Amino acid sequence: MIKDLTWNYPHIAETDEGKKQIKKADSFCEEYKKFLDRSKTERECVNTAEIMLVNAGYEPFDPAKKYKAGDKVYEVNRGKSILATTWGSADLTEGVRINGAHIDSPRLDLKPNPVVEHGELAQFKTHYYGGIRKYQWVTVPLAMHGTVIRKDGTAATISLGEEEDDPVFYISDLLPHLSQTQNERKLSEGIKGEELNIIIGSLPFDIAGLKGADAKEAKEIKSRIKLNALKLINEKYDITERDFARAEIEFVPAYKAKDIGFDRSLIGAYGHDDRVCAFPALMAELATKKPYYTTVTVLTDKEEIGSYGNTGLNSCYVHDYIAFLAQNKSVDEKTVFANSCCLSADVNSAYDPTFPDVFEEQNSSWLNHGVVLTKYTGARGKSGASDASAEYMAKVIDIMDRAKVFWQIGELGKVDIGGGGTIAHYVAEMNIDVVDLGVPVLAMHSPFEVVSKLDVYNTYLAFKAFYE
Repeated sequence: MIKDLTWNYPHIAETDEGKKQIKKADSFCEEYKKFLDRSKTERECVNTAEIMLVNAGYEPFDPAKKYKAGDKVYEVNRGKSILATTWGSADLTEGVRINGAHIDSPRLDLKPNPVVEHGELAQFKTHYYGGIRKYQWVTVPLAMHGTVIRKDGTAATISLGEEEDDPVFYISDLLPHLSQTQNERKLSEGIKGEELNIIIGSLPFDIAGLKGADAKEAKEIKSRIKLNALKLINEKYDITERDFARAEIEFVPAYKAKDIGFDRSLIGAYGHDDRVCAFPALMAELATKKPYYTTVTVLTDKEEIGSYGNTGLNSCYVHDYIAFLAQNKSVDEKTVFANSCCLSADVNSAYDPTFPDVFEEQNSSWLNHGVVLTKYTGARGKSGASDASAEYMAKVIDIMDRAKVFWQIGELGKVDIGGGGTIAHYVAEMNIDVVDLGVPVLAMHSPFEVVSKLDVYNTYLAFKAFYE
Protein backbone atom coordinates (compact mmCIF):
# COMPACT_ATOMS: atom_id res chain seq x y z
CA MET A 1 0.00 0.00 0.00
CA ILE A 2 2.74 2.46 0.95
CA LYS A 3 4.60 1.68 -2.26
CA ASP A 4 1.48 2.47 -4.29
CA LEU A 5 1.49 6.05 -3.00
CA THR A 6 4.44 6.90 -5.24
CA TRP A 7 5.11 6.28 -8.92
CA ASN A 8 8.01 6.39 -11.35
CA TYR A 9 7.64 5.72 -15.05
CA PRO A 10 9.90 2.70 -15.66
CA HIS A 11 12.53 2.13 -18.32
CA ILE A 12 10.70 -0.24 -20.65
CA ALA A 13 13.60 -2.66 -21.02
CA GLU A 14 13.80 -3.11 -17.23
CA THR A 15 10.30 -4.61 -17.08
CA ASP A 16 9.23 -8.16 -17.93
CA GLU A 17 6.63 -6.90 -20.39
CA GLY A 18 9.10 -4.50 -21.98
CA LYS A 19 11.72 -7.17 -22.54
CA LYS A 20 9.19 -9.03 -24.67
CA GLN A 21 8.82 -5.94 -26.86
CA ILE A 22 12.45 -5.45 -27.88
CA LYS A 23 12.44 -7.76 -30.92
CA LYS A 24 8.99 -6.57 -31.97
CA ALA A 25 10.15 -2.97 -31.74
CA ASP A 26 13.24 -3.74 -33.83
CA SER A 27 11.10 -5.33 -36.54
CA PHE A 28 8.53 -2.52 -36.53
CA CYS A 29 11.23 0.13 -36.77
CA GLU A 30 12.90 -1.51 -39.77
CA GLU A 31 9.71 -0.70 -41.69
CA TYR A 32 9.61 2.75 -40.14
CA LYS A 33 13.14 3.51 -41.36
CA LYS A 34 12.14 2.49 -44.89
CA PHE A 35 9.13 4.80 -44.65
CA LEU A 36 11.37 7.70 -43.58
CA ASP A 37 13.84 7.14 -46.41
CA ARG A 38 11.18 7.24 -49.12
CA SER A 39 9.03 9.97 -47.52
CA LYS A 40 11.17 13.05 -46.91
CA THR A 41 8.50 15.59 -47.90
CA GLU A 42 4.80 15.88 -47.21
CA ARG A 43 3.97 15.01 -50.84
CA GLU A 44 6.12 11.89 -50.66
CA CYS A 45 4.49 10.89 -47.36
CA VAL A 46 1.07 11.18 -48.97
CA ASN A 47 2.17 9.18 -52.01
CA THR A 48 3.63 6.43 -49.82
CA ALA A 49 0.59 6.36 -47.54
CA GLU A 50 -1.81 6.20 -50.48
CA ILE A 51 0.03 3.21 -51.95
CA MET A 52 -0.09 1.44 -48.58
CA LEU A 53 -3.80 2.18 -48.18
CA VAL A 54 -4.74 1.06 -51.69
CA ASN A 55 -2.73 -2.14 -51.26
CA ALA A 56 -4.70 -2.79 -48.06
CA GLY A 57 -8.04 -2.44 -49.86
CA TYR A 58 -8.93 1.20 -49.15
CA GLU A 59 -11.00 3.02 -51.79
CA PRO A 60 -11.46 6.75 -52.44
CA PHE A 61 -14.28 8.08 -50.27
CA ASP A 62 -17.52 8.67 -52.19
CA PRO A 63 -20.05 10.70 -50.14
CA ALA A 64 -22.90 9.27 -52.27
CA LYS A 65 -21.97 5.62 -51.63
CA LYS A 66 -23.35 3.66 -48.68
CA TYR A 67 -20.82 1.99 -46.39
CA LYS A 68 -20.99 -0.81 -43.80
CA ALA A 69 -18.83 -1.69 -40.81
CA GLY A 70 -15.35 -2.72 -41.89
CA ASP A 71 -15.36 -0.75 -45.16
CA LYS A 72 -12.19 1.27 -45.70
CA VAL A 73 -11.95 4.62 -47.47
CA TYR A 74 -9.47 7.46 -47.88
CA GLU A 75 -9.24 10.97 -49.29
CA VAL A 76 -6.24 12.99 -50.49
CA ASN A 77 -6.26 16.76 -49.99
CA ARG A 78 -4.28 18.55 -52.71
CA GLY A 79 -1.50 15.98 -52.66
CA LYS A 80 -0.14 17.15 -49.29
CA SER A 81 -2.45 15.68 -46.67
CA ILE A 82 -4.45 12.46 -46.49
CA LEU A 83 -7.28 11.02 -44.41
CA ALA A 84 -8.21 7.35 -43.95
CA THR A 85 -11.25 5.74 -42.34
CA THR A 86 -12.41 2.30 -41.29
CA TRP A 87 -16.14 2.35 -40.75
CA GLY A 88 -17.21 1.14 -37.30
CA SER A 89 -20.24 -0.80 -36.11
CA ALA A 90 -21.43 1.94 -33.74
CA ASP A 91 -23.88 4.57 -34.85
CA LEU A 92 -21.93 7.62 -35.99
CA THR A 93 -23.78 9.73 -33.41
CA GLU A 94 -21.47 8.10 -30.85
CA GLY A 95 -18.60 9.97 -32.50
CA VAL A 96 -15.42 8.98 -34.34
CA ARG A 97 -11.93 8.20 -33.07
CA ILE A 98 -9.24 10.41 -34.60
CA ASN A 99 -5.46 9.95 -34.74
CA GLY A 100 -3.90 13.05 -36.28
CA ALA A 101 -0.21 13.54 -37.08
CA HIS A 102 1.63 16.03 -39.27
CA ILE A 103 3.95 15.02 -42.09
CA ASP A 104 5.75 18.30 -42.78
CA SER A 105 9.17 18.84 -41.20
CA PRO A 106 11.58 21.79 -40.92
CA ARG A 107 13.58 22.19 -44.13
CA LEU A 108 14.91 24.66 -46.70
CA ASP A 109 12.52 25.77 -49.44
CA LEU A 110 13.67 27.43 -52.64
CA LYS A 111 12.73 31.05 -53.19
CA PRO A 112 10.46 31.60 -56.21
CA ASN A 113 13.36 33.09 -58.20
CA PRO A 114 16.25 31.10 -56.72
CA VAL A 115 19.12 30.78 -59.20
CA VAL A 116 22.10 33.14 -58.76
CA GLU A 117 25.80 33.25 -59.55
CA HIS A 118 28.28 34.82 -57.13
CA GLY A 119 32.02 34.36 -56.94
CA GLU A 120 32.01 31.85 -59.79
CA LEU A 121 29.57 29.53 -58.02
CA ALA A 122 26.00 28.86 -59.09
CA GLN A 123 23.70 28.81 -56.08
CA PHE A 124 20.08 28.41 -55.04
CA LYS A 125 18.63 31.04 -52.71
CA THR A 126 16.50 29.48 -49.95
CA HIS A 127 13.83 30.42 -47.45
CA TYR A 128 13.85 28.17 -44.40
CA TYR A 129 10.59 26.48 -43.38
CA GLY A 130 9.67 25.97 -39.75
CA GLY A 131 11.74 26.44 -36.62
CA ILE A 132 15.31 25.54 -37.50
CA ARG A 133 18.65 26.33 -35.89
CA LYS A 134 20.25 27.69 -39.04
CA TYR A 135 23.84 26.82 -38.16
CA GLN A 136 22.92 23.10 -38.15
CA TRP A 137 22.13 23.12 -41.88
CA VAL A 138 25.54 24.11 -43.24
CA THR A 139 28.23 21.68 -44.42
CA VAL A 140 25.86 18.71 -44.55
CA PRO A 141 24.87 16.85 -47.75
CA LEU A 142 21.47 17.96 -49.00
CA ALA A 143 18.99 16.34 -51.38
CA MET A 144 16.56 18.12 -53.68
CA HIS A 145 12.89 17.08 -53.65
CA GLY A 146 9.82 18.67 -55.15
CA THR A 147 7.33 19.30 -57.90
CA VAL A 148 7.43 21.77 -60.79
CA ILE A 149 4.42 22.47 -62.98
CA ARG A 150 5.63 23.25 -66.49
CA LYS A 151 4.03 25.82 -68.77
CA ASP A 152 2.13 23.08 -70.62
CA GLY A 153 0.59 21.85 -67.35
CA THR A 154 2.66 18.70 -66.99
CA ALA A 155 4.48 18.06 -63.73
CA ALA A 156 8.16 17.37 -63.12
CA THR A 157 8.75 15.31 -59.97
CA ILE A 158 12.20 15.82 -58.49
CA SER A 159 14.19 13.60 -56.15
CA LEU A 160 17.94 14.06 -56.47
CA GLY A 161 20.62 13.27 -53.93
CA GLU A 162 19.18 10.10 -52.39
CA GLU A 163 20.73 7.41 -54.59
CA GLU A 164 24.33 6.26 -54.20
CA ASP A 165 25.45 7.73 -57.53
CA ASP A 166 23.42 10.96 -57.26
CA PRO A 167 25.11 14.30 -56.69
CA VAL A 168 24.28 16.06 -53.44
CA PHE A 169 24.10 19.75 -52.62
CA TYR A 170 25.88 21.87 -50.05
CA ILE A 171 25.90 25.09 -48.01
CA SER A 172 29.37 26.36 -47.15
CA ASP A 173 30.63 27.86 -43.89
CA LEU A 174 33.75 29.78 -42.89
CA LEU A 175 36.89 27.95 -41.91
CA PRO A 176 38.05 28.52 -38.29
CA HIS A 177 41.07 30.48 -39.53
CA LEU A 178 38.84 33.25 -40.98
CA SER A 179 35.81 33.15 -38.67
CA GLN A 180 36.93 35.59 -35.97
CA THR A 181 34.22 38.12 -36.81
CA GLN A 182 31.57 35.45 -37.33
CA ASN A 183 32.44 33.97 -33.94
CA GLU A 184 31.31 37.19 -32.30
CA ARG A 185 27.75 36.67 -33.51
CA LYS A 186 25.10 35.20 -31.21
CA LEU A 187 24.54 31.51 -31.83
CA SER A 188 21.11 32.22 -33.35
CA GLU A 189 22.81 34.50 -35.89
CA GLY A 190 25.91 32.39 -36.50
CA ILE A 191 24.41 31.64 -39.89
CA LYS A 192 21.83 34.09 -41.20
CA GLY A 193 18.86 33.25 -43.40
CA GLU A 194 20.33 34.92 -46.46
CA GLU A 195 23.53 32.91 -46.00
CA LEU A 196 21.75 29.58 -46.51
CA ASN A 197 22.80 29.50 -50.16
CA ILE A 198 23.03 26.05 -51.76
CA ILE A 199 25.91 25.35 -54.15
CA ILE A 200 24.66 23.75 -57.37
CA GLY A 201 27.59 24.12 -59.79
CA SER A 202 30.97 25.65 -60.60
CA LEU A 203 31.57 25.05 -64.33
CA PRO A 204 30.72 27.65 -67.01
CA PHE A 205 28.48 27.04 -69.98
CA ASP A 206 30.62 25.95 -72.93
CA ILE A 207 29.85 28.26 -75.85
CA ALA A 208 32.32 26.54 -78.18
CA GLY A 209 30.50 24.96 -81.07
CA LEU A 210 27.45 27.22 -80.83
CA LYS A 211 26.48 28.98 -84.01
CA GLY A 212 24.13 31.67 -85.16
CA ALA A 213 21.56 33.08 -82.76
CA ASP A 214 22.47 30.62 -80.00
CA ALA A 215 26.10 31.74 -80.03
CA LYS A 216 25.07 35.39 -79.94
CA GLU A 217 22.66 34.88 -77.06
CA ALA A 218 25.22 32.87 -75.06
CA LYS A 219 27.89 35.56 -75.47
CA GLU A 220 25.49 38.18 -74.12
CA ILE A 221 24.92 36.25 -70.90
CA LYS A 222 27.60 37.08 -68.33
CA SER A 223 26.61 34.50 -65.68
CA ARG A 224 27.93 31.48 -67.56
CA ILE A 225 28.08 29.20 -64.50
CA LYS A 226 24.46 29.92 -63.66
CA LEU A 227 23.60 29.33 -67.32
CA ASN A 228 25.33 25.96 -67.27
CA ALA A 229 23.41 24.91 -64.17
CA LEU A 230 20.14 25.94 -65.82
CA LYS A 231 21.08 23.98 -68.94
CA LEU A 232 21.67 20.83 -66.88
CA ILE A 233 18.41 21.33 -65.00
CA ASN A 234 16.59 21.76 -68.29
CA GLU A 235 18.13 18.61 -69.73
CA LYS A 236 17.08 16.56 -66.71
CA TYR A 237 13.65 18.00 -65.93
CA ASP A 238 12.62 20.02 -69.03
CA ILE A 239 12.14 23.21 -67.01
CA THR A 240 13.52 26.74 -67.32
CA GLU A 241 14.33 29.47 -64.81
CA ARG A 242 10.84 30.91 -65.23
CA ASP A 243 9.29 27.62 -64.13
CA PHE A 244 10.61 27.95 -60.59
CA ALA A 245 7.72 30.35 -59.96
CA ARG A 246 5.43 27.32 -60.46
CA ALA A 247 7.39 25.02 -58.18
CA GLU A 248 7.52 23.58 -54.68
CA ILE A 249 11.12 22.49 -54.17
CA GLU A 250 12.52 21.49 -50.79
CA PHE A 251 16.04 20.67 -49.67
CA VAL A 252 16.43 18.07 -46.94
CA PRO A 253 19.38 16.11 -45.51
CA ALA A 254 20.58 13.48 -47.98
CA TYR A 255 21.44 10.79 -45.46
CA LYS A 256 19.27 7.81 -44.58
CA ALA A 257 17.80 6.66 -41.27
CA LYS A 258 20.37 4.75 -39.21
CA ASP A 259 20.53 2.83 -35.95
CA ILE A 260 22.47 4.58 -33.20
CA GLY A 261 24.58 3.07 -30.42
CA PHE A 262 26.28 -0.26 -29.82
CA ASP A 263 22.91 -1.69 -28.76
CA ARG A 264 21.14 -0.23 -31.84
CA SER A 265 18.30 0.91 -29.56
CA LEU A 266 17.92 4.36 -31.11
CA ILE A 267 17.20 5.68 -34.61
CA GLY A 268 18.82 8.79 -36.04
CA ALA A 269 17.11 10.38 -39.04
CA TYR A 270 15.74 13.51 -40.62
CA GLY A 271 12.01 14.09 -40.12
CA HIS A 272 11.15 12.18 -36.95
CA ASP A 273 9.08 15.27 -36.08
CA ASP A 274 6.43 14.23 -36.88
CA ARG A 275 6.66 11.20 -39.15
CA VAL A 276 7.59 9.17 -36.08
CA CYS A 277 3.93 9.60 -35.10
CA ALA A 278 2.50 9.56 -38.63
CA PHE A 279 3.86 6.09 -39.44
CA PRO A 280 2.53 4.39 -36.27
CA ALA A 281 -0.83 6.15 -36.78
CA LEU A 282 -1.00 4.89 -40.36
CA MET A 283 0.00 1.37 -39.30
CA ALA A 284 -2.65 1.38 -36.58
CA GLU A 285 -5.23 2.39 -39.17
CA LEU A 286 -4.16 -0.42 -41.48
CA ALA A 287 -4.36 -2.91 -38.60
CA THR A 288 -7.93 -1.91 -37.72
CA LYS A 289 -10.48 -4.34 -39.14
CA LYS A 290 -13.98 -3.99 -37.70
CA PRO A 291 -13.83 -1.37 -34.97
CA TYR A 292 -16.71 -0.27 -32.78
CA TYR A 293 -16.05 3.42 -33.47
CA THR A 294 -15.40 4.72 -36.96
CA THR A 295 -11.78 5.77 -37.34
CA VAL A 296 -10.34 8.91 -38.90
CA THR A 297 -6.57 8.89 -39.42
CA VAL A 298 -5.22 12.29 -40.46
CA LEU A 299 -1.76 12.90 -41.91
CA THR A 300 -1.67 16.65 -42.29
CA ASP A 301 0.55 19.43 -43.58
CA LYS A 302 1.80 22.85 -42.43
CA GLU A 303 1.97 22.20 -38.67
CA GLU A 304 5.52 23.54 -38.50
CA ILE A 305 4.32 26.97 -39.61
CA GLY A 306 1.11 27.13 -37.60
CA SER A 307 -1.10 24.75 -39.61
CA TYR A 308 -2.08 27.58 -41.95
CA GLY A 309 -3.15 26.98 -45.55
CA ASN A 310 -5.76 24.66 -47.01
CA THR A 311 -3.68 21.52 -46.35
CA GLY A 312 -3.23 22.33 -42.65
CA LEU A 313 -5.51 21.85 -39.66
CA ASN A 314 -6.28 25.57 -39.51
CA SER A 315 -8.50 25.01 -42.55
CA CYS A 316 -11.82 23.21 -42.82
CA TYR A 317 -10.77 20.09 -44.68
CA VAL A 318 -10.83 17.72 -41.67
CA HIS A 319 -14.06 19.26 -40.39
CA ASP A 320 -15.65 18.87 -43.80
CA TYR A 321 -14.47 15.27 -44.18
CA ILE A 322 -16.09 14.30 -40.87
CA ALA A 323 -19.19 16.29 -41.86
CA PHE A 324 -19.39 14.24 -45.07
CA LEU A 325 -19.12 11.05 -43.00
CA ALA A 326 -22.06 12.28 -40.92
CA GLN A 327 -24.00 13.24 -44.02
CA ASN A 328 -23.36 9.78 -45.48
CA LYS A 329 -25.09 8.24 -42.44
CA SER A 330 -27.80 10.94 -42.28
CA VAL A 331 -26.87 12.11 -38.79
CA ASP A 332 -26.31 15.56 -37.30
CA GLU A 333 -22.63 16.46 -37.71
CA LYS A 334 -22.67 18.55 -34.52
CA THR A 335 -23.53 15.43 -32.52
CA VAL A 336 -20.71 13.53 -34.21
CA PHE A 337 -18.17 16.22 -33.30
CA ALA A 338 -19.37 16.54 -29.71
CA ASN A 339 -19.00 12.79 -29.09
CA SER A 340 -15.69 12.33 -30.92
CA CYS A 341 -12.24 12.19 -29.39
CA CYS A 342 -8.72 12.54 -30.75
CA LEU A 343 -5.10 11.76 -30.10
CA SER A 344 -3.08 14.66 -31.47
CA ALA A 345 -0.08 12.60 -32.49
CA ASP A 346 2.94 14.82 -31.99
CA VAL A 347 6.36 14.57 -30.40
CA ASN A 348 7.81 16.03 -27.25
CA SER A 349 11.39 16.87 -26.33
CA ALA A 350 13.25 14.01 -24.65
CA TYR A 351 15.34 14.83 -21.59
CA ASP A 352 18.91 15.55 -22.68
CA PRO A 353 21.53 15.02 -19.93
CA THR A 354 24.01 17.22 -21.82
CA PHE A 355 21.68 20.22 -21.42
CA PRO A 356 19.82 19.60 -18.15
CA ASP A 357 19.27 23.27 -17.30
CA VAL A 358 16.31 23.68 -19.69
CA PHE A 359 14.43 20.64 -18.39
CA GLU A 360 12.43 20.05 -15.23
CA GLU A 361 13.26 16.38 -14.65
CA GLN A 362 10.09 15.45 -12.77
CA ASN A 363 7.91 16.52 -15.72
CA SER A 364 10.14 15.70 -18.67
CA SER A 365 9.74 12.79 -21.07
CA TRP A 366 12.59 10.26 -21.31
CA LEU A 367 13.83 7.96 -24.03
CA ASN A 368 12.75 4.33 -23.53
CA HIS A 369 9.97 5.19 -21.07
CA GLY A 370 7.16 4.93 -23.60
CA VAL A 371 4.76 7.14 -25.46
CA VAL A 372 4.46 10.60 -23.91
CA LEU A 373 1.12 12.14 -22.97
CA THR A 374 1.40 15.93 -23.12
CA LYS A 375 -1.64 17.29 -21.29
CA TYR A 376 -1.01 20.80 -22.56
CA THR A 377 1.51 22.55 -24.78
CA GLY A 378 1.68 26.30 -25.35
CA ALA A 379 4.25 28.68 -23.90
CA ARG A 380 4.82 29.99 -20.39
CA GLY A 381 1.28 30.58 -19.06
CA LYS A 382 -0.05 27.84 -21.39
CA SER A 383 -0.48 30.44 -24.13
CA GLY A 384 -1.84 28.82 -27.29
CA ALA A 385 -2.42 25.49 -25.53
CA SER A 386 -5.18 22.94 -25.70
CA ASP A 387 -5.38 21.72 -22.10
CA ALA A 388 -6.94 18.25 -21.92
CA SER A 389 -9.54 17.76 -19.18
CA ALA A 390 -9.09 15.43 -16.22
CA GLU A 391 -11.93 13.29 -17.55
CA TYR A 392 -10.31 12.85 -20.95
CA MET A 393 -6.87 12.19 -19.47
CA ALA A 394 -8.45 9.46 -17.32
CA LYS A 395 -10.13 7.94 -20.37
CA VAL A 396 -6.93 7.83 -22.44
CA ILE A 397 -4.78 6.54 -19.56
CA ASP A 398 -7.31 3.77 -18.93
CA ILE A 399 -7.07 2.72 -22.59
CA MET A 400 -3.26 2.66 -22.36
CA ASP A 401 -3.25 0.69 -19.10
CA ARG A 402 -5.71 -1.94 -20.31
CA ALA A 403 -3.64 -2.47 -23.48
CA LYS A 404 -0.37 -2.63 -21.47
CA VAL A 405 1.07 0.35 -23.35
CA PHE A 406 4.07 2.01 -21.71
CA TRP A 407 3.30 5.70 -21.30
CA GLN A 408 4.69 8.70 -19.48
CA ILE A 409 3.81 12.34 -19.01
CA GLY A 410 5.86 15.26 -20.29
CA GLU A 411 6.15 19.01 -20.66
CA LEU A 412 8.25 20.88 -23.20
CA GLY A 413 10.99 22.21 -20.92
CA LYS A 414 10.88 24.52 -17.93
CA VAL A 415 7.91 26.84 -17.63
CA ASP A 416 9.61 30.16 -18.42
CA ILE A 417 12.07 28.86 -21.02
CA GLY A 418 10.12 27.76 -24.05
CA GLY A 419 7.10 25.91 -25.28
CA GLY A 420 5.43 24.97 -28.52
CA GLY A 421 2.19 24.09 -30.23
CA THR A 422 0.59 21.19 -32.08
CA ILE A 423 -2.62 20.57 -34.03
CA ALA A 424 -4.52 19.89 -30.78
CA HIS A 425 -6.13 23.29 -30.39
CA TYR A 426 -7.46 23.19 -33.97
CA VAL A 427 -9.09 19.84 -33.20
CA ALA A 428 -10.51 21.26 -29.96
CA GLU A 429 -12.08 24.10 -31.97
CA MET A 430 -14.32 21.44 -33.58
CA ASN A 431 -15.70 20.58 -30.10
CA ILE A 432 -13.68 17.37 -29.90
CA ASP A 433 -11.85 16.04 -26.83
CA VAL A 434 -8.14 15.92 -27.62
CA VAL A 435 -4.75 15.33 -26.01
CA ASP A 436 -1.23 15.20 -27.43
CA LEU A 437 0.36 11.77 -27.50
CA GLY A 438 3.62 10.96 -29.25
CA VAL A 439 7.30 10.07 -29.14
CA PRO A 440 10.09 11.76 -27.12
CA VAL A 441 12.75 13.15 -29.50
CA LEU A 442 16.35 14.23 -28.93
CA ALA A 443 17.62 17.22 -30.96
CA MET A 444 14.14 18.01 -32.27
CA HIS A 445 14.07 20.12 -35.48
CA SER A 446 17.69 19.33 -36.24
CA PRO A 447 18.73 17.69 -39.53
CA PHE A 448 19.33 14.42 -37.63
CA GLU A 449 16.89 13.76 -34.78
CA VAL A 450 16.99 10.75 -32.45
CA VAL A 451 14.21 8.50 -31.08
CA SER A 452 13.96 5.21 -29.19
CA LYS A 453 12.69 2.11 -30.99
CA LEU A 454 10.74 1.02 -27.91
CA ASP A 455 9.00 4.40 -27.74
CA VAL A 456 8.08 4.21 -31.44
CA TYR A 457 6.62 0.73 -31.00
CA ASN A 458 4.59 1.76 -27.96
CA THR A 459 3.22 4.70 -29.91
CA TYR A 460 1.89 2.21 -32.46
CA LEU A 461 0.38 0.13 -29.65
CA ALA A 462 -1.23 3.26 -28.21
CA PHE A 463 -2.89 4.27 -31.48
CA LYS A 464 -4.01 0.70 -32.11
CA ALA A 465 -5.53 0.44 -28.63
CA PHE A 466 -7.29 3.78 -29.09
CA TYR A 467 -8.98 2.47 -32.25
CA GLU A 468 -9.86 -0.88 -30.71
